[in-house]
Amino acid sequence: MNQPIRVLLADDHHHAREGMRLILSSDSSFLVVGEVSSGEDALVMTNQLWPDMILMDIHMPGMGGLEAVKAIKSVHPEVKIVIVTVSDEPAHLFEALKKGAQGYLLKNLNPAAWRDYLRAVALDEAPLNPEIAMSILQEFAARKANATTYQKGMATEVEELTPREREILVEVARGQTNREIATLLTLSEHTVKNHLKNILQKLHLDNRVQLTRFAFERGMMEGSE
Repeated sequence: MNQPIRVLLADDHHHAREGMRLILSSDSSFLVVGEVSSGEDALVMTNQLWPDMILMDIHMPGMGGLEAVKAIKSVHPEVKIVIVTVSDEPAHLFEALKKGAQGYLLKNLNPAAWRDYLRAVALDEAPLNPEIAMSILQEFAARKANATTYQKGMATEVEELTPREREILVEVARGQTNREIATLLTLSEHTVKNHLKNILQKLHLDNRVQLTRFAFERGMMEGSE
């Protein structure tokens, strides 16, 4: 990665933004291009600064993080948005993915883990944390159980995938890395990457988070725990 990842920080707490800035400024892979304290300002500054990535707090006054994700992704779908939070609340995780967020970071992770995860997000290679993936699955299952109707008739998209591609998609949704999937299925990491590329093309999706959501919504994760 030749150019640094241009990052916009969005958090209404100054000390939180300062902490994120310190974590990123120690690594030349990142360049913090701006800081804002509200969802409205995040949208304005995204239009002005064109960041590659936004680190977004969920709870902000006015337009909160979830609303800001939806607003920004509708105008700048290419921008990677990572939600930063103190807890992995499944309802918020579920909504953020639906609105287009690329991932989640817990504020108590160590700095090195932060940087490694964000570099992976920039390359569309970041897996969901397995615990977070399970939380989302549980939230989705609860919504499905409580709903009076459930969308069906989506099997055609799944049928376009080969059995091997379906296996890999389920493992992605479980939060496995390419290397872990390769080991599990006795494949090379290069082969896994090629399968993922084909899966994304067939399903007209862009990243692992969207694949995870697809697998949950199509019922592919039922019984996979």
